[in-house]
Formats: sequence, structure tokens, C-alpha cells
Amino acid sequence: MDSDHQNSFETLKKALITSPVLALPNFTKAFTIETDASDKGIGVVLQQDGHPIAFVSKALGPKAQGLSTYEKECMAILLAVDYWRPYLLQSEFTIKTDEKSLIHLDDQRLHTPWQHKALTKLLGLNYQIVHKKGKENKVADALSRTSHADIEDLVAVSVIQPTWLADLQASYAHDPKSCQLLQELAIKSPSGHFSLKEGIVYYKARIWVGTSQSIQQQILQALHSSPAGGHSGIEATYHRIKQLFAWPQLKQAVQQYVSQCSICQQAKYDRAAYPGFLAPLPIPSGAWQTVSLDFIEGLPKSHKYNSILVVVDKFSKGIFAVGHR
Repeated sequence: MDSDHQNSFETLKKALITSPVLALPNFTKAFTIETDASDKGIGVVLQQDGHPIAFVSKALGPKAQGLSTYEKECMAILLAVDYWRPYLLQSEFTIKTDEKSLIHLDDQRLHTPWQHKALTKLLGLNYQIVHKKGKENKVADALSRTSHADIEDLVAVSVIQPTWLADLQASYAHDPKSCQLLQELAIKSPSGHFSLKEGIVYYKARIWVGTSQSIQQQILQALHSSPAGGHSGIEATYHRIKQLFAWPQLKQAVQQYVSQCSICQQAKYDRAAYPGFLAPLPIPSGAWQTVSLDFIEGLPKSHKYNSILVVVDKFSKGIFAVGHR
């Protein structure tokens, strides 16, 4: 091995032994948890002697993003305790957070559900909550932010577009009204109910189909005759299409298509009126005014009898039974 190979090997060895890697837990030492929350996510880190052992990062949903900063920081603590409770049961540990009011969680009056939930999760654990300034809490802060970038910040390499959208764009050239709408919306900003987005005309946030019969038939077939459409009736099919698409005389087109559907014409559906609410039976005013009768059959013969007639009074719940043959 020459000097160049030896230098490369030493450089590689030094890089491997000095790179920041996760350590194994040592249960003879105290654990430290650092937590942080941002607008989009929460992050927690489990450490010992300043060296990371494990970390967890979680994005917040639309409902959780509307919580206050105090509640999000509580959520970060709950996340850490849920993940690493087996480690934390061994001995005392420290929770570091940049929400200063959380250090008084044990001795303050609990007013919010998040305070009750956090204190319940921490019961039975020997812990201490310490305040750590946000600018010093870099590891947990990075976990709560960088892993949950906005969708607008991502760069798409390729985009999948259905083929029928390309057919729809091509059909605008053969529709005078749609062609005029394209020209007007391309020159000036949207006005009224029509708008233009990526070459597709929208009417009240619904895709404008125009007068293209082929596209209309594809939509009707997909939302009525397909397994997803289930050959629904006129009203159900119309409302399903109306939520997504728009074109002139839409309801008439749906009525004509459904009325000419051979499967719908062959199907027989129940035309009976829907039953109303159950009506309670009248309560009798005295005994033995209303009785119920029932036979218990299939019994072996006893004194020439093989069944029992049971009579029950509705008012007193009295029962009278007699043999029958």
C-alpha cells in the first residue's frame, strides 16, 4: 500500500469515527428530552450527555395547526413521552422546552384539556421541566421545521395529466363560445364566474366542458354507467356531475342519457312509499282486555297433548298455559 492509499484510508477512518451518529442508550445515565413546535410540525430529541440517541418529527394537520403555541408545545412533550416511555421509566429525566410557562405545569391550576392530558401522561414518571431558549434549541427546532416544507416549495420533475384533459383542451377550438372565453381570459383577469387555469376554463370552480359531445358522453359514462356511478337515477347522477363539471343544458343531457340507458330500463326498483314512523300500540285500561296467543309445538305427547297454548295479558303480564293437541 503506497502513501496515497494510506492517506485515503486514514481520511476515511477519521470521517467515520468523527461523524455525528446516534448513540446507544446507557441506562445508568440520565436522559434528556428536547422538544419544539412550529406552525407546521413538532420535533423531539432524546439525548444523553448532549449526544442524540433518537429523534421523532411529526407534521401537524389542519386542525392541530390552529392550536396555540402552548398547546403545540404540550403536544410535543406528549409525543416524546409516548415514544420513549420504556426508557423514561428507569430514572429521573429532564424535559427542555422553549415554552417557559410549561415549567410550572406541576404547580399551576389546570384550566385546559391539554394541561390535564399532559399531566396525566407524565404521572408515574420522575421528570423535571426546564426552560431552554429557542435560539439554543436548534436540534428540535430543525426537526419541527425542515421536514415539513410547504407544498409550494417543492419542485415537480413530472406531472401526470389525464388524457381526457388534453382532449378537452383540443375541443375548445371547435366550440365558438369556449374559444371566445379562452381569448378573453388569456388577455384580461377573470371576471364573472369564468376563470382560466393551466389552459382549462372553469365555471364557478367547475370544469367547463362546452358543447363537445364526446367529452360529455365520457363524463356521463364515467359517473353513471361505471361501477363508481352504479347506474344511479337522474337526480343522483345530475348532482354528482354538477359538483365537478358544467356545460349548457347539463340537466337535459343527464335526463336523456339515463332514460336511454338499457340497464336502467331493465332494472325494476321499488315504487312503494317509504314507511312512516312506528306507531305504539294503545295501552289497555284493565286486565284481559288485550291478550296475545302463541303455540309451542314439536313437543312429545303427554296425556294425548303435543303442544302448549300460551296466553299473555298485555296489561298485567299474566300468563295462562294449557295443553293442546
